[in-house]
Amino acid sequence: MFTEADFEPILLSLKLAAVTTAVLLLLGLPLAWWLARGRGTGRAIVGAVVTLPLVLPPSVLGFYILVALGPAGPLGRLTEVLGLGILNFTFTGLVIGSVVYSLPFMVQPLQTAFESVGHRPIEAAATLRCPPLEAFWCVVMPLARHGIVTGVLMTFAHTIGEFGVVLMIGGNIPGETQVVSTEIFTYVEAMEYDKAHVLAGGMLVFSFLVLAGLNLLNRRRATS
Repeated sequence: MFTEADFEPILLSLKLAAVTTAVLLLLGLPLAWWLARGRGTGRAIVGAVVTLPLVLPPSVLGFYILVALGPAGPLGRLTEVLGLGILNFTFTGLVIGSVVYSLPFMVQPLQTAFESVGHRPIEAAATLRCPPLEAFWCVVMPLARHGIVTGVLMTFAHTIGEFGVVLMIGGNIPGETQVVSTEIFTYVEAMEYDKAHVLAGGMLVFSFLVLAGLNLLNRRRATS
């Protein structure tokens, strides 16, 4: 029923989700910490920008990322100067689009976790002459682990299911930008509903398991 080529989008989706999650974890930690602890009116503006992908239609967001990465766009000109070429319709372009689109799914759980830690643990570490960076890694991070796990799972699952942004930026190039969601679209267009059912059902089960796992974590945290 399925050939070896039919499994390439699954592997590509897992690779895209893993890379996007890793990049967002690195970017999201300092950003969420600043949003949770920083001062000034700039936080409200940055917070709105972070939340924007939740309310913008994926086609709109994908279109503007496509323009920004294009030959006339600022990012496209920068990548050409750096010798990277135009990143539209490449895997790297998909990663950039996925990072932007999944940003709130990583930052918001981290921000909430950092806010719930409170000031007392940090102040206690400061009285013991613990350097700020060491206090962050040894005190804050363990206390915020639930938010970190939530952010990682939500980002990974959300990236797996992306469609609109992926289609706008990467198209549907087999072996390069064709992920599970766009492969389902291809099967439906070709009226190969049996294959579409298998992939769609797999994504449904995967999403259910992620959400069920998060609910179990929340219950354990509430009872602990």
